[in-house]
Amino acid sequence: MRAVLRRLAPGTPLRDALDRIRRSGTGGLVVLGDDPAVREICDGGVALDVEFTPARLRELSKMDGAVVLSTDGERITRANVHLVPDPTLPAVETGTRHRAAERTALHTGVPSVAVSASMTTVTVYAGGQARVLVDPVVLLARADQTVATMERHSARTARARTRLDRAEIGGYASVRDVLTMAQRLIRLERLGTELAELTVEMGEYGRQTTLQLEELLADTPDELWGLVADHLVVDPAGASAVPTADQVTTGLERLAALTDADLLLPGPVARCLGLPAEPEDLDEHVTARGHRMLAHIPRLRPVQISALVERFGSVPALLAAEQADFADVEGVGALWARHVRQWLTGLGST
Repeated sequence: MRAVLRRLAPGTPLRDALDRIRRSGTGGLVVLGDDPAVREICDGGVALDVEFTPARLRELSKMDGAVVLSTDGERITRANVHLVPDPTLPAVETGTRHRAAERTALHTGVPSVAVSASMTTVTVYAGGQARVLVDPVVLLARADQTVATMERHSARTARARTRLDRAEIGGYASVRDVLTMAQRLIRLERLGTELAELTVEMGEYGRQTTLQLEELLADTPDELWGLVADHLVVDPAGASAVPTADQVTTGLERLAALTDADLLLPGPVARCLGLPAEPEDLDEHVTARGHRMLAHIPRLRPVQISALVERFGSVPALLAAEQADFADVEGVGALWARHVRQWLTGLGST
């Protein structure tokens, strides 16, 4: 569906053609591909092989049947076609044109578009989904609202991150601190996903929004990865065991699978990380392994971060280590050891 929406975004020739059909009040049915599966369900009509233009598609749509475009969208291959998809396929639409479009997309796997003459709406069918195209002005208003929400949530996430940083450095971080940070990061990512979907539909109108999205998300995925790597319990008998990259990925997938309702509760989030999930356990002390903290050090490579965590295992151990201790770690060396020590010294003094 995202690929189809990108083809139909405002500013594209195909969207221009559909808007012309919608404004004309005649309605239309367009199949966005001409492969063997589509040809099998075409009955009658006129075989064409002409260049696609918005004006030409609008004129051909005045006829009762469907218009079929080439798969690349560059040519109009058929017009006034009667589509005969499998009638046993499920369809939720009631109008003849829309039912034909819905079943054609299911039968052939090729996206179809139905333009309603009475309601002046454009509905896209692809991948078992249906989507009504929205006016760019409405999309811009939705995007502005989502950006404002993300800005407020990003500020709260930054405050939660500062609290967690101080708690980890001071040695008093709790399960509650970790879960709060995880909840805020996941919500921010989900808002970003919603905004990314809107920018696809906005087409050329979404460029500025895309830049805002990149700025708002910034290092959110890396921050969430580091948080899970720091606190995921992979062995209840030895909570300090360092998880593998695959185990961290699995933990992230469990978090991503949480419903919005579950994400509001500390219990489901805690269980995804293997942390204590009962209300009375939320103030239990936890110790970070150091992935997230070390990732803040400029230009320090992931392989070096992993080596340092494997060697020292916790934030307190990293803060207590000497420069010579860092230099002994494989892949770090004297130069990086000094850089790491200086950065950690500054962090510990804040």
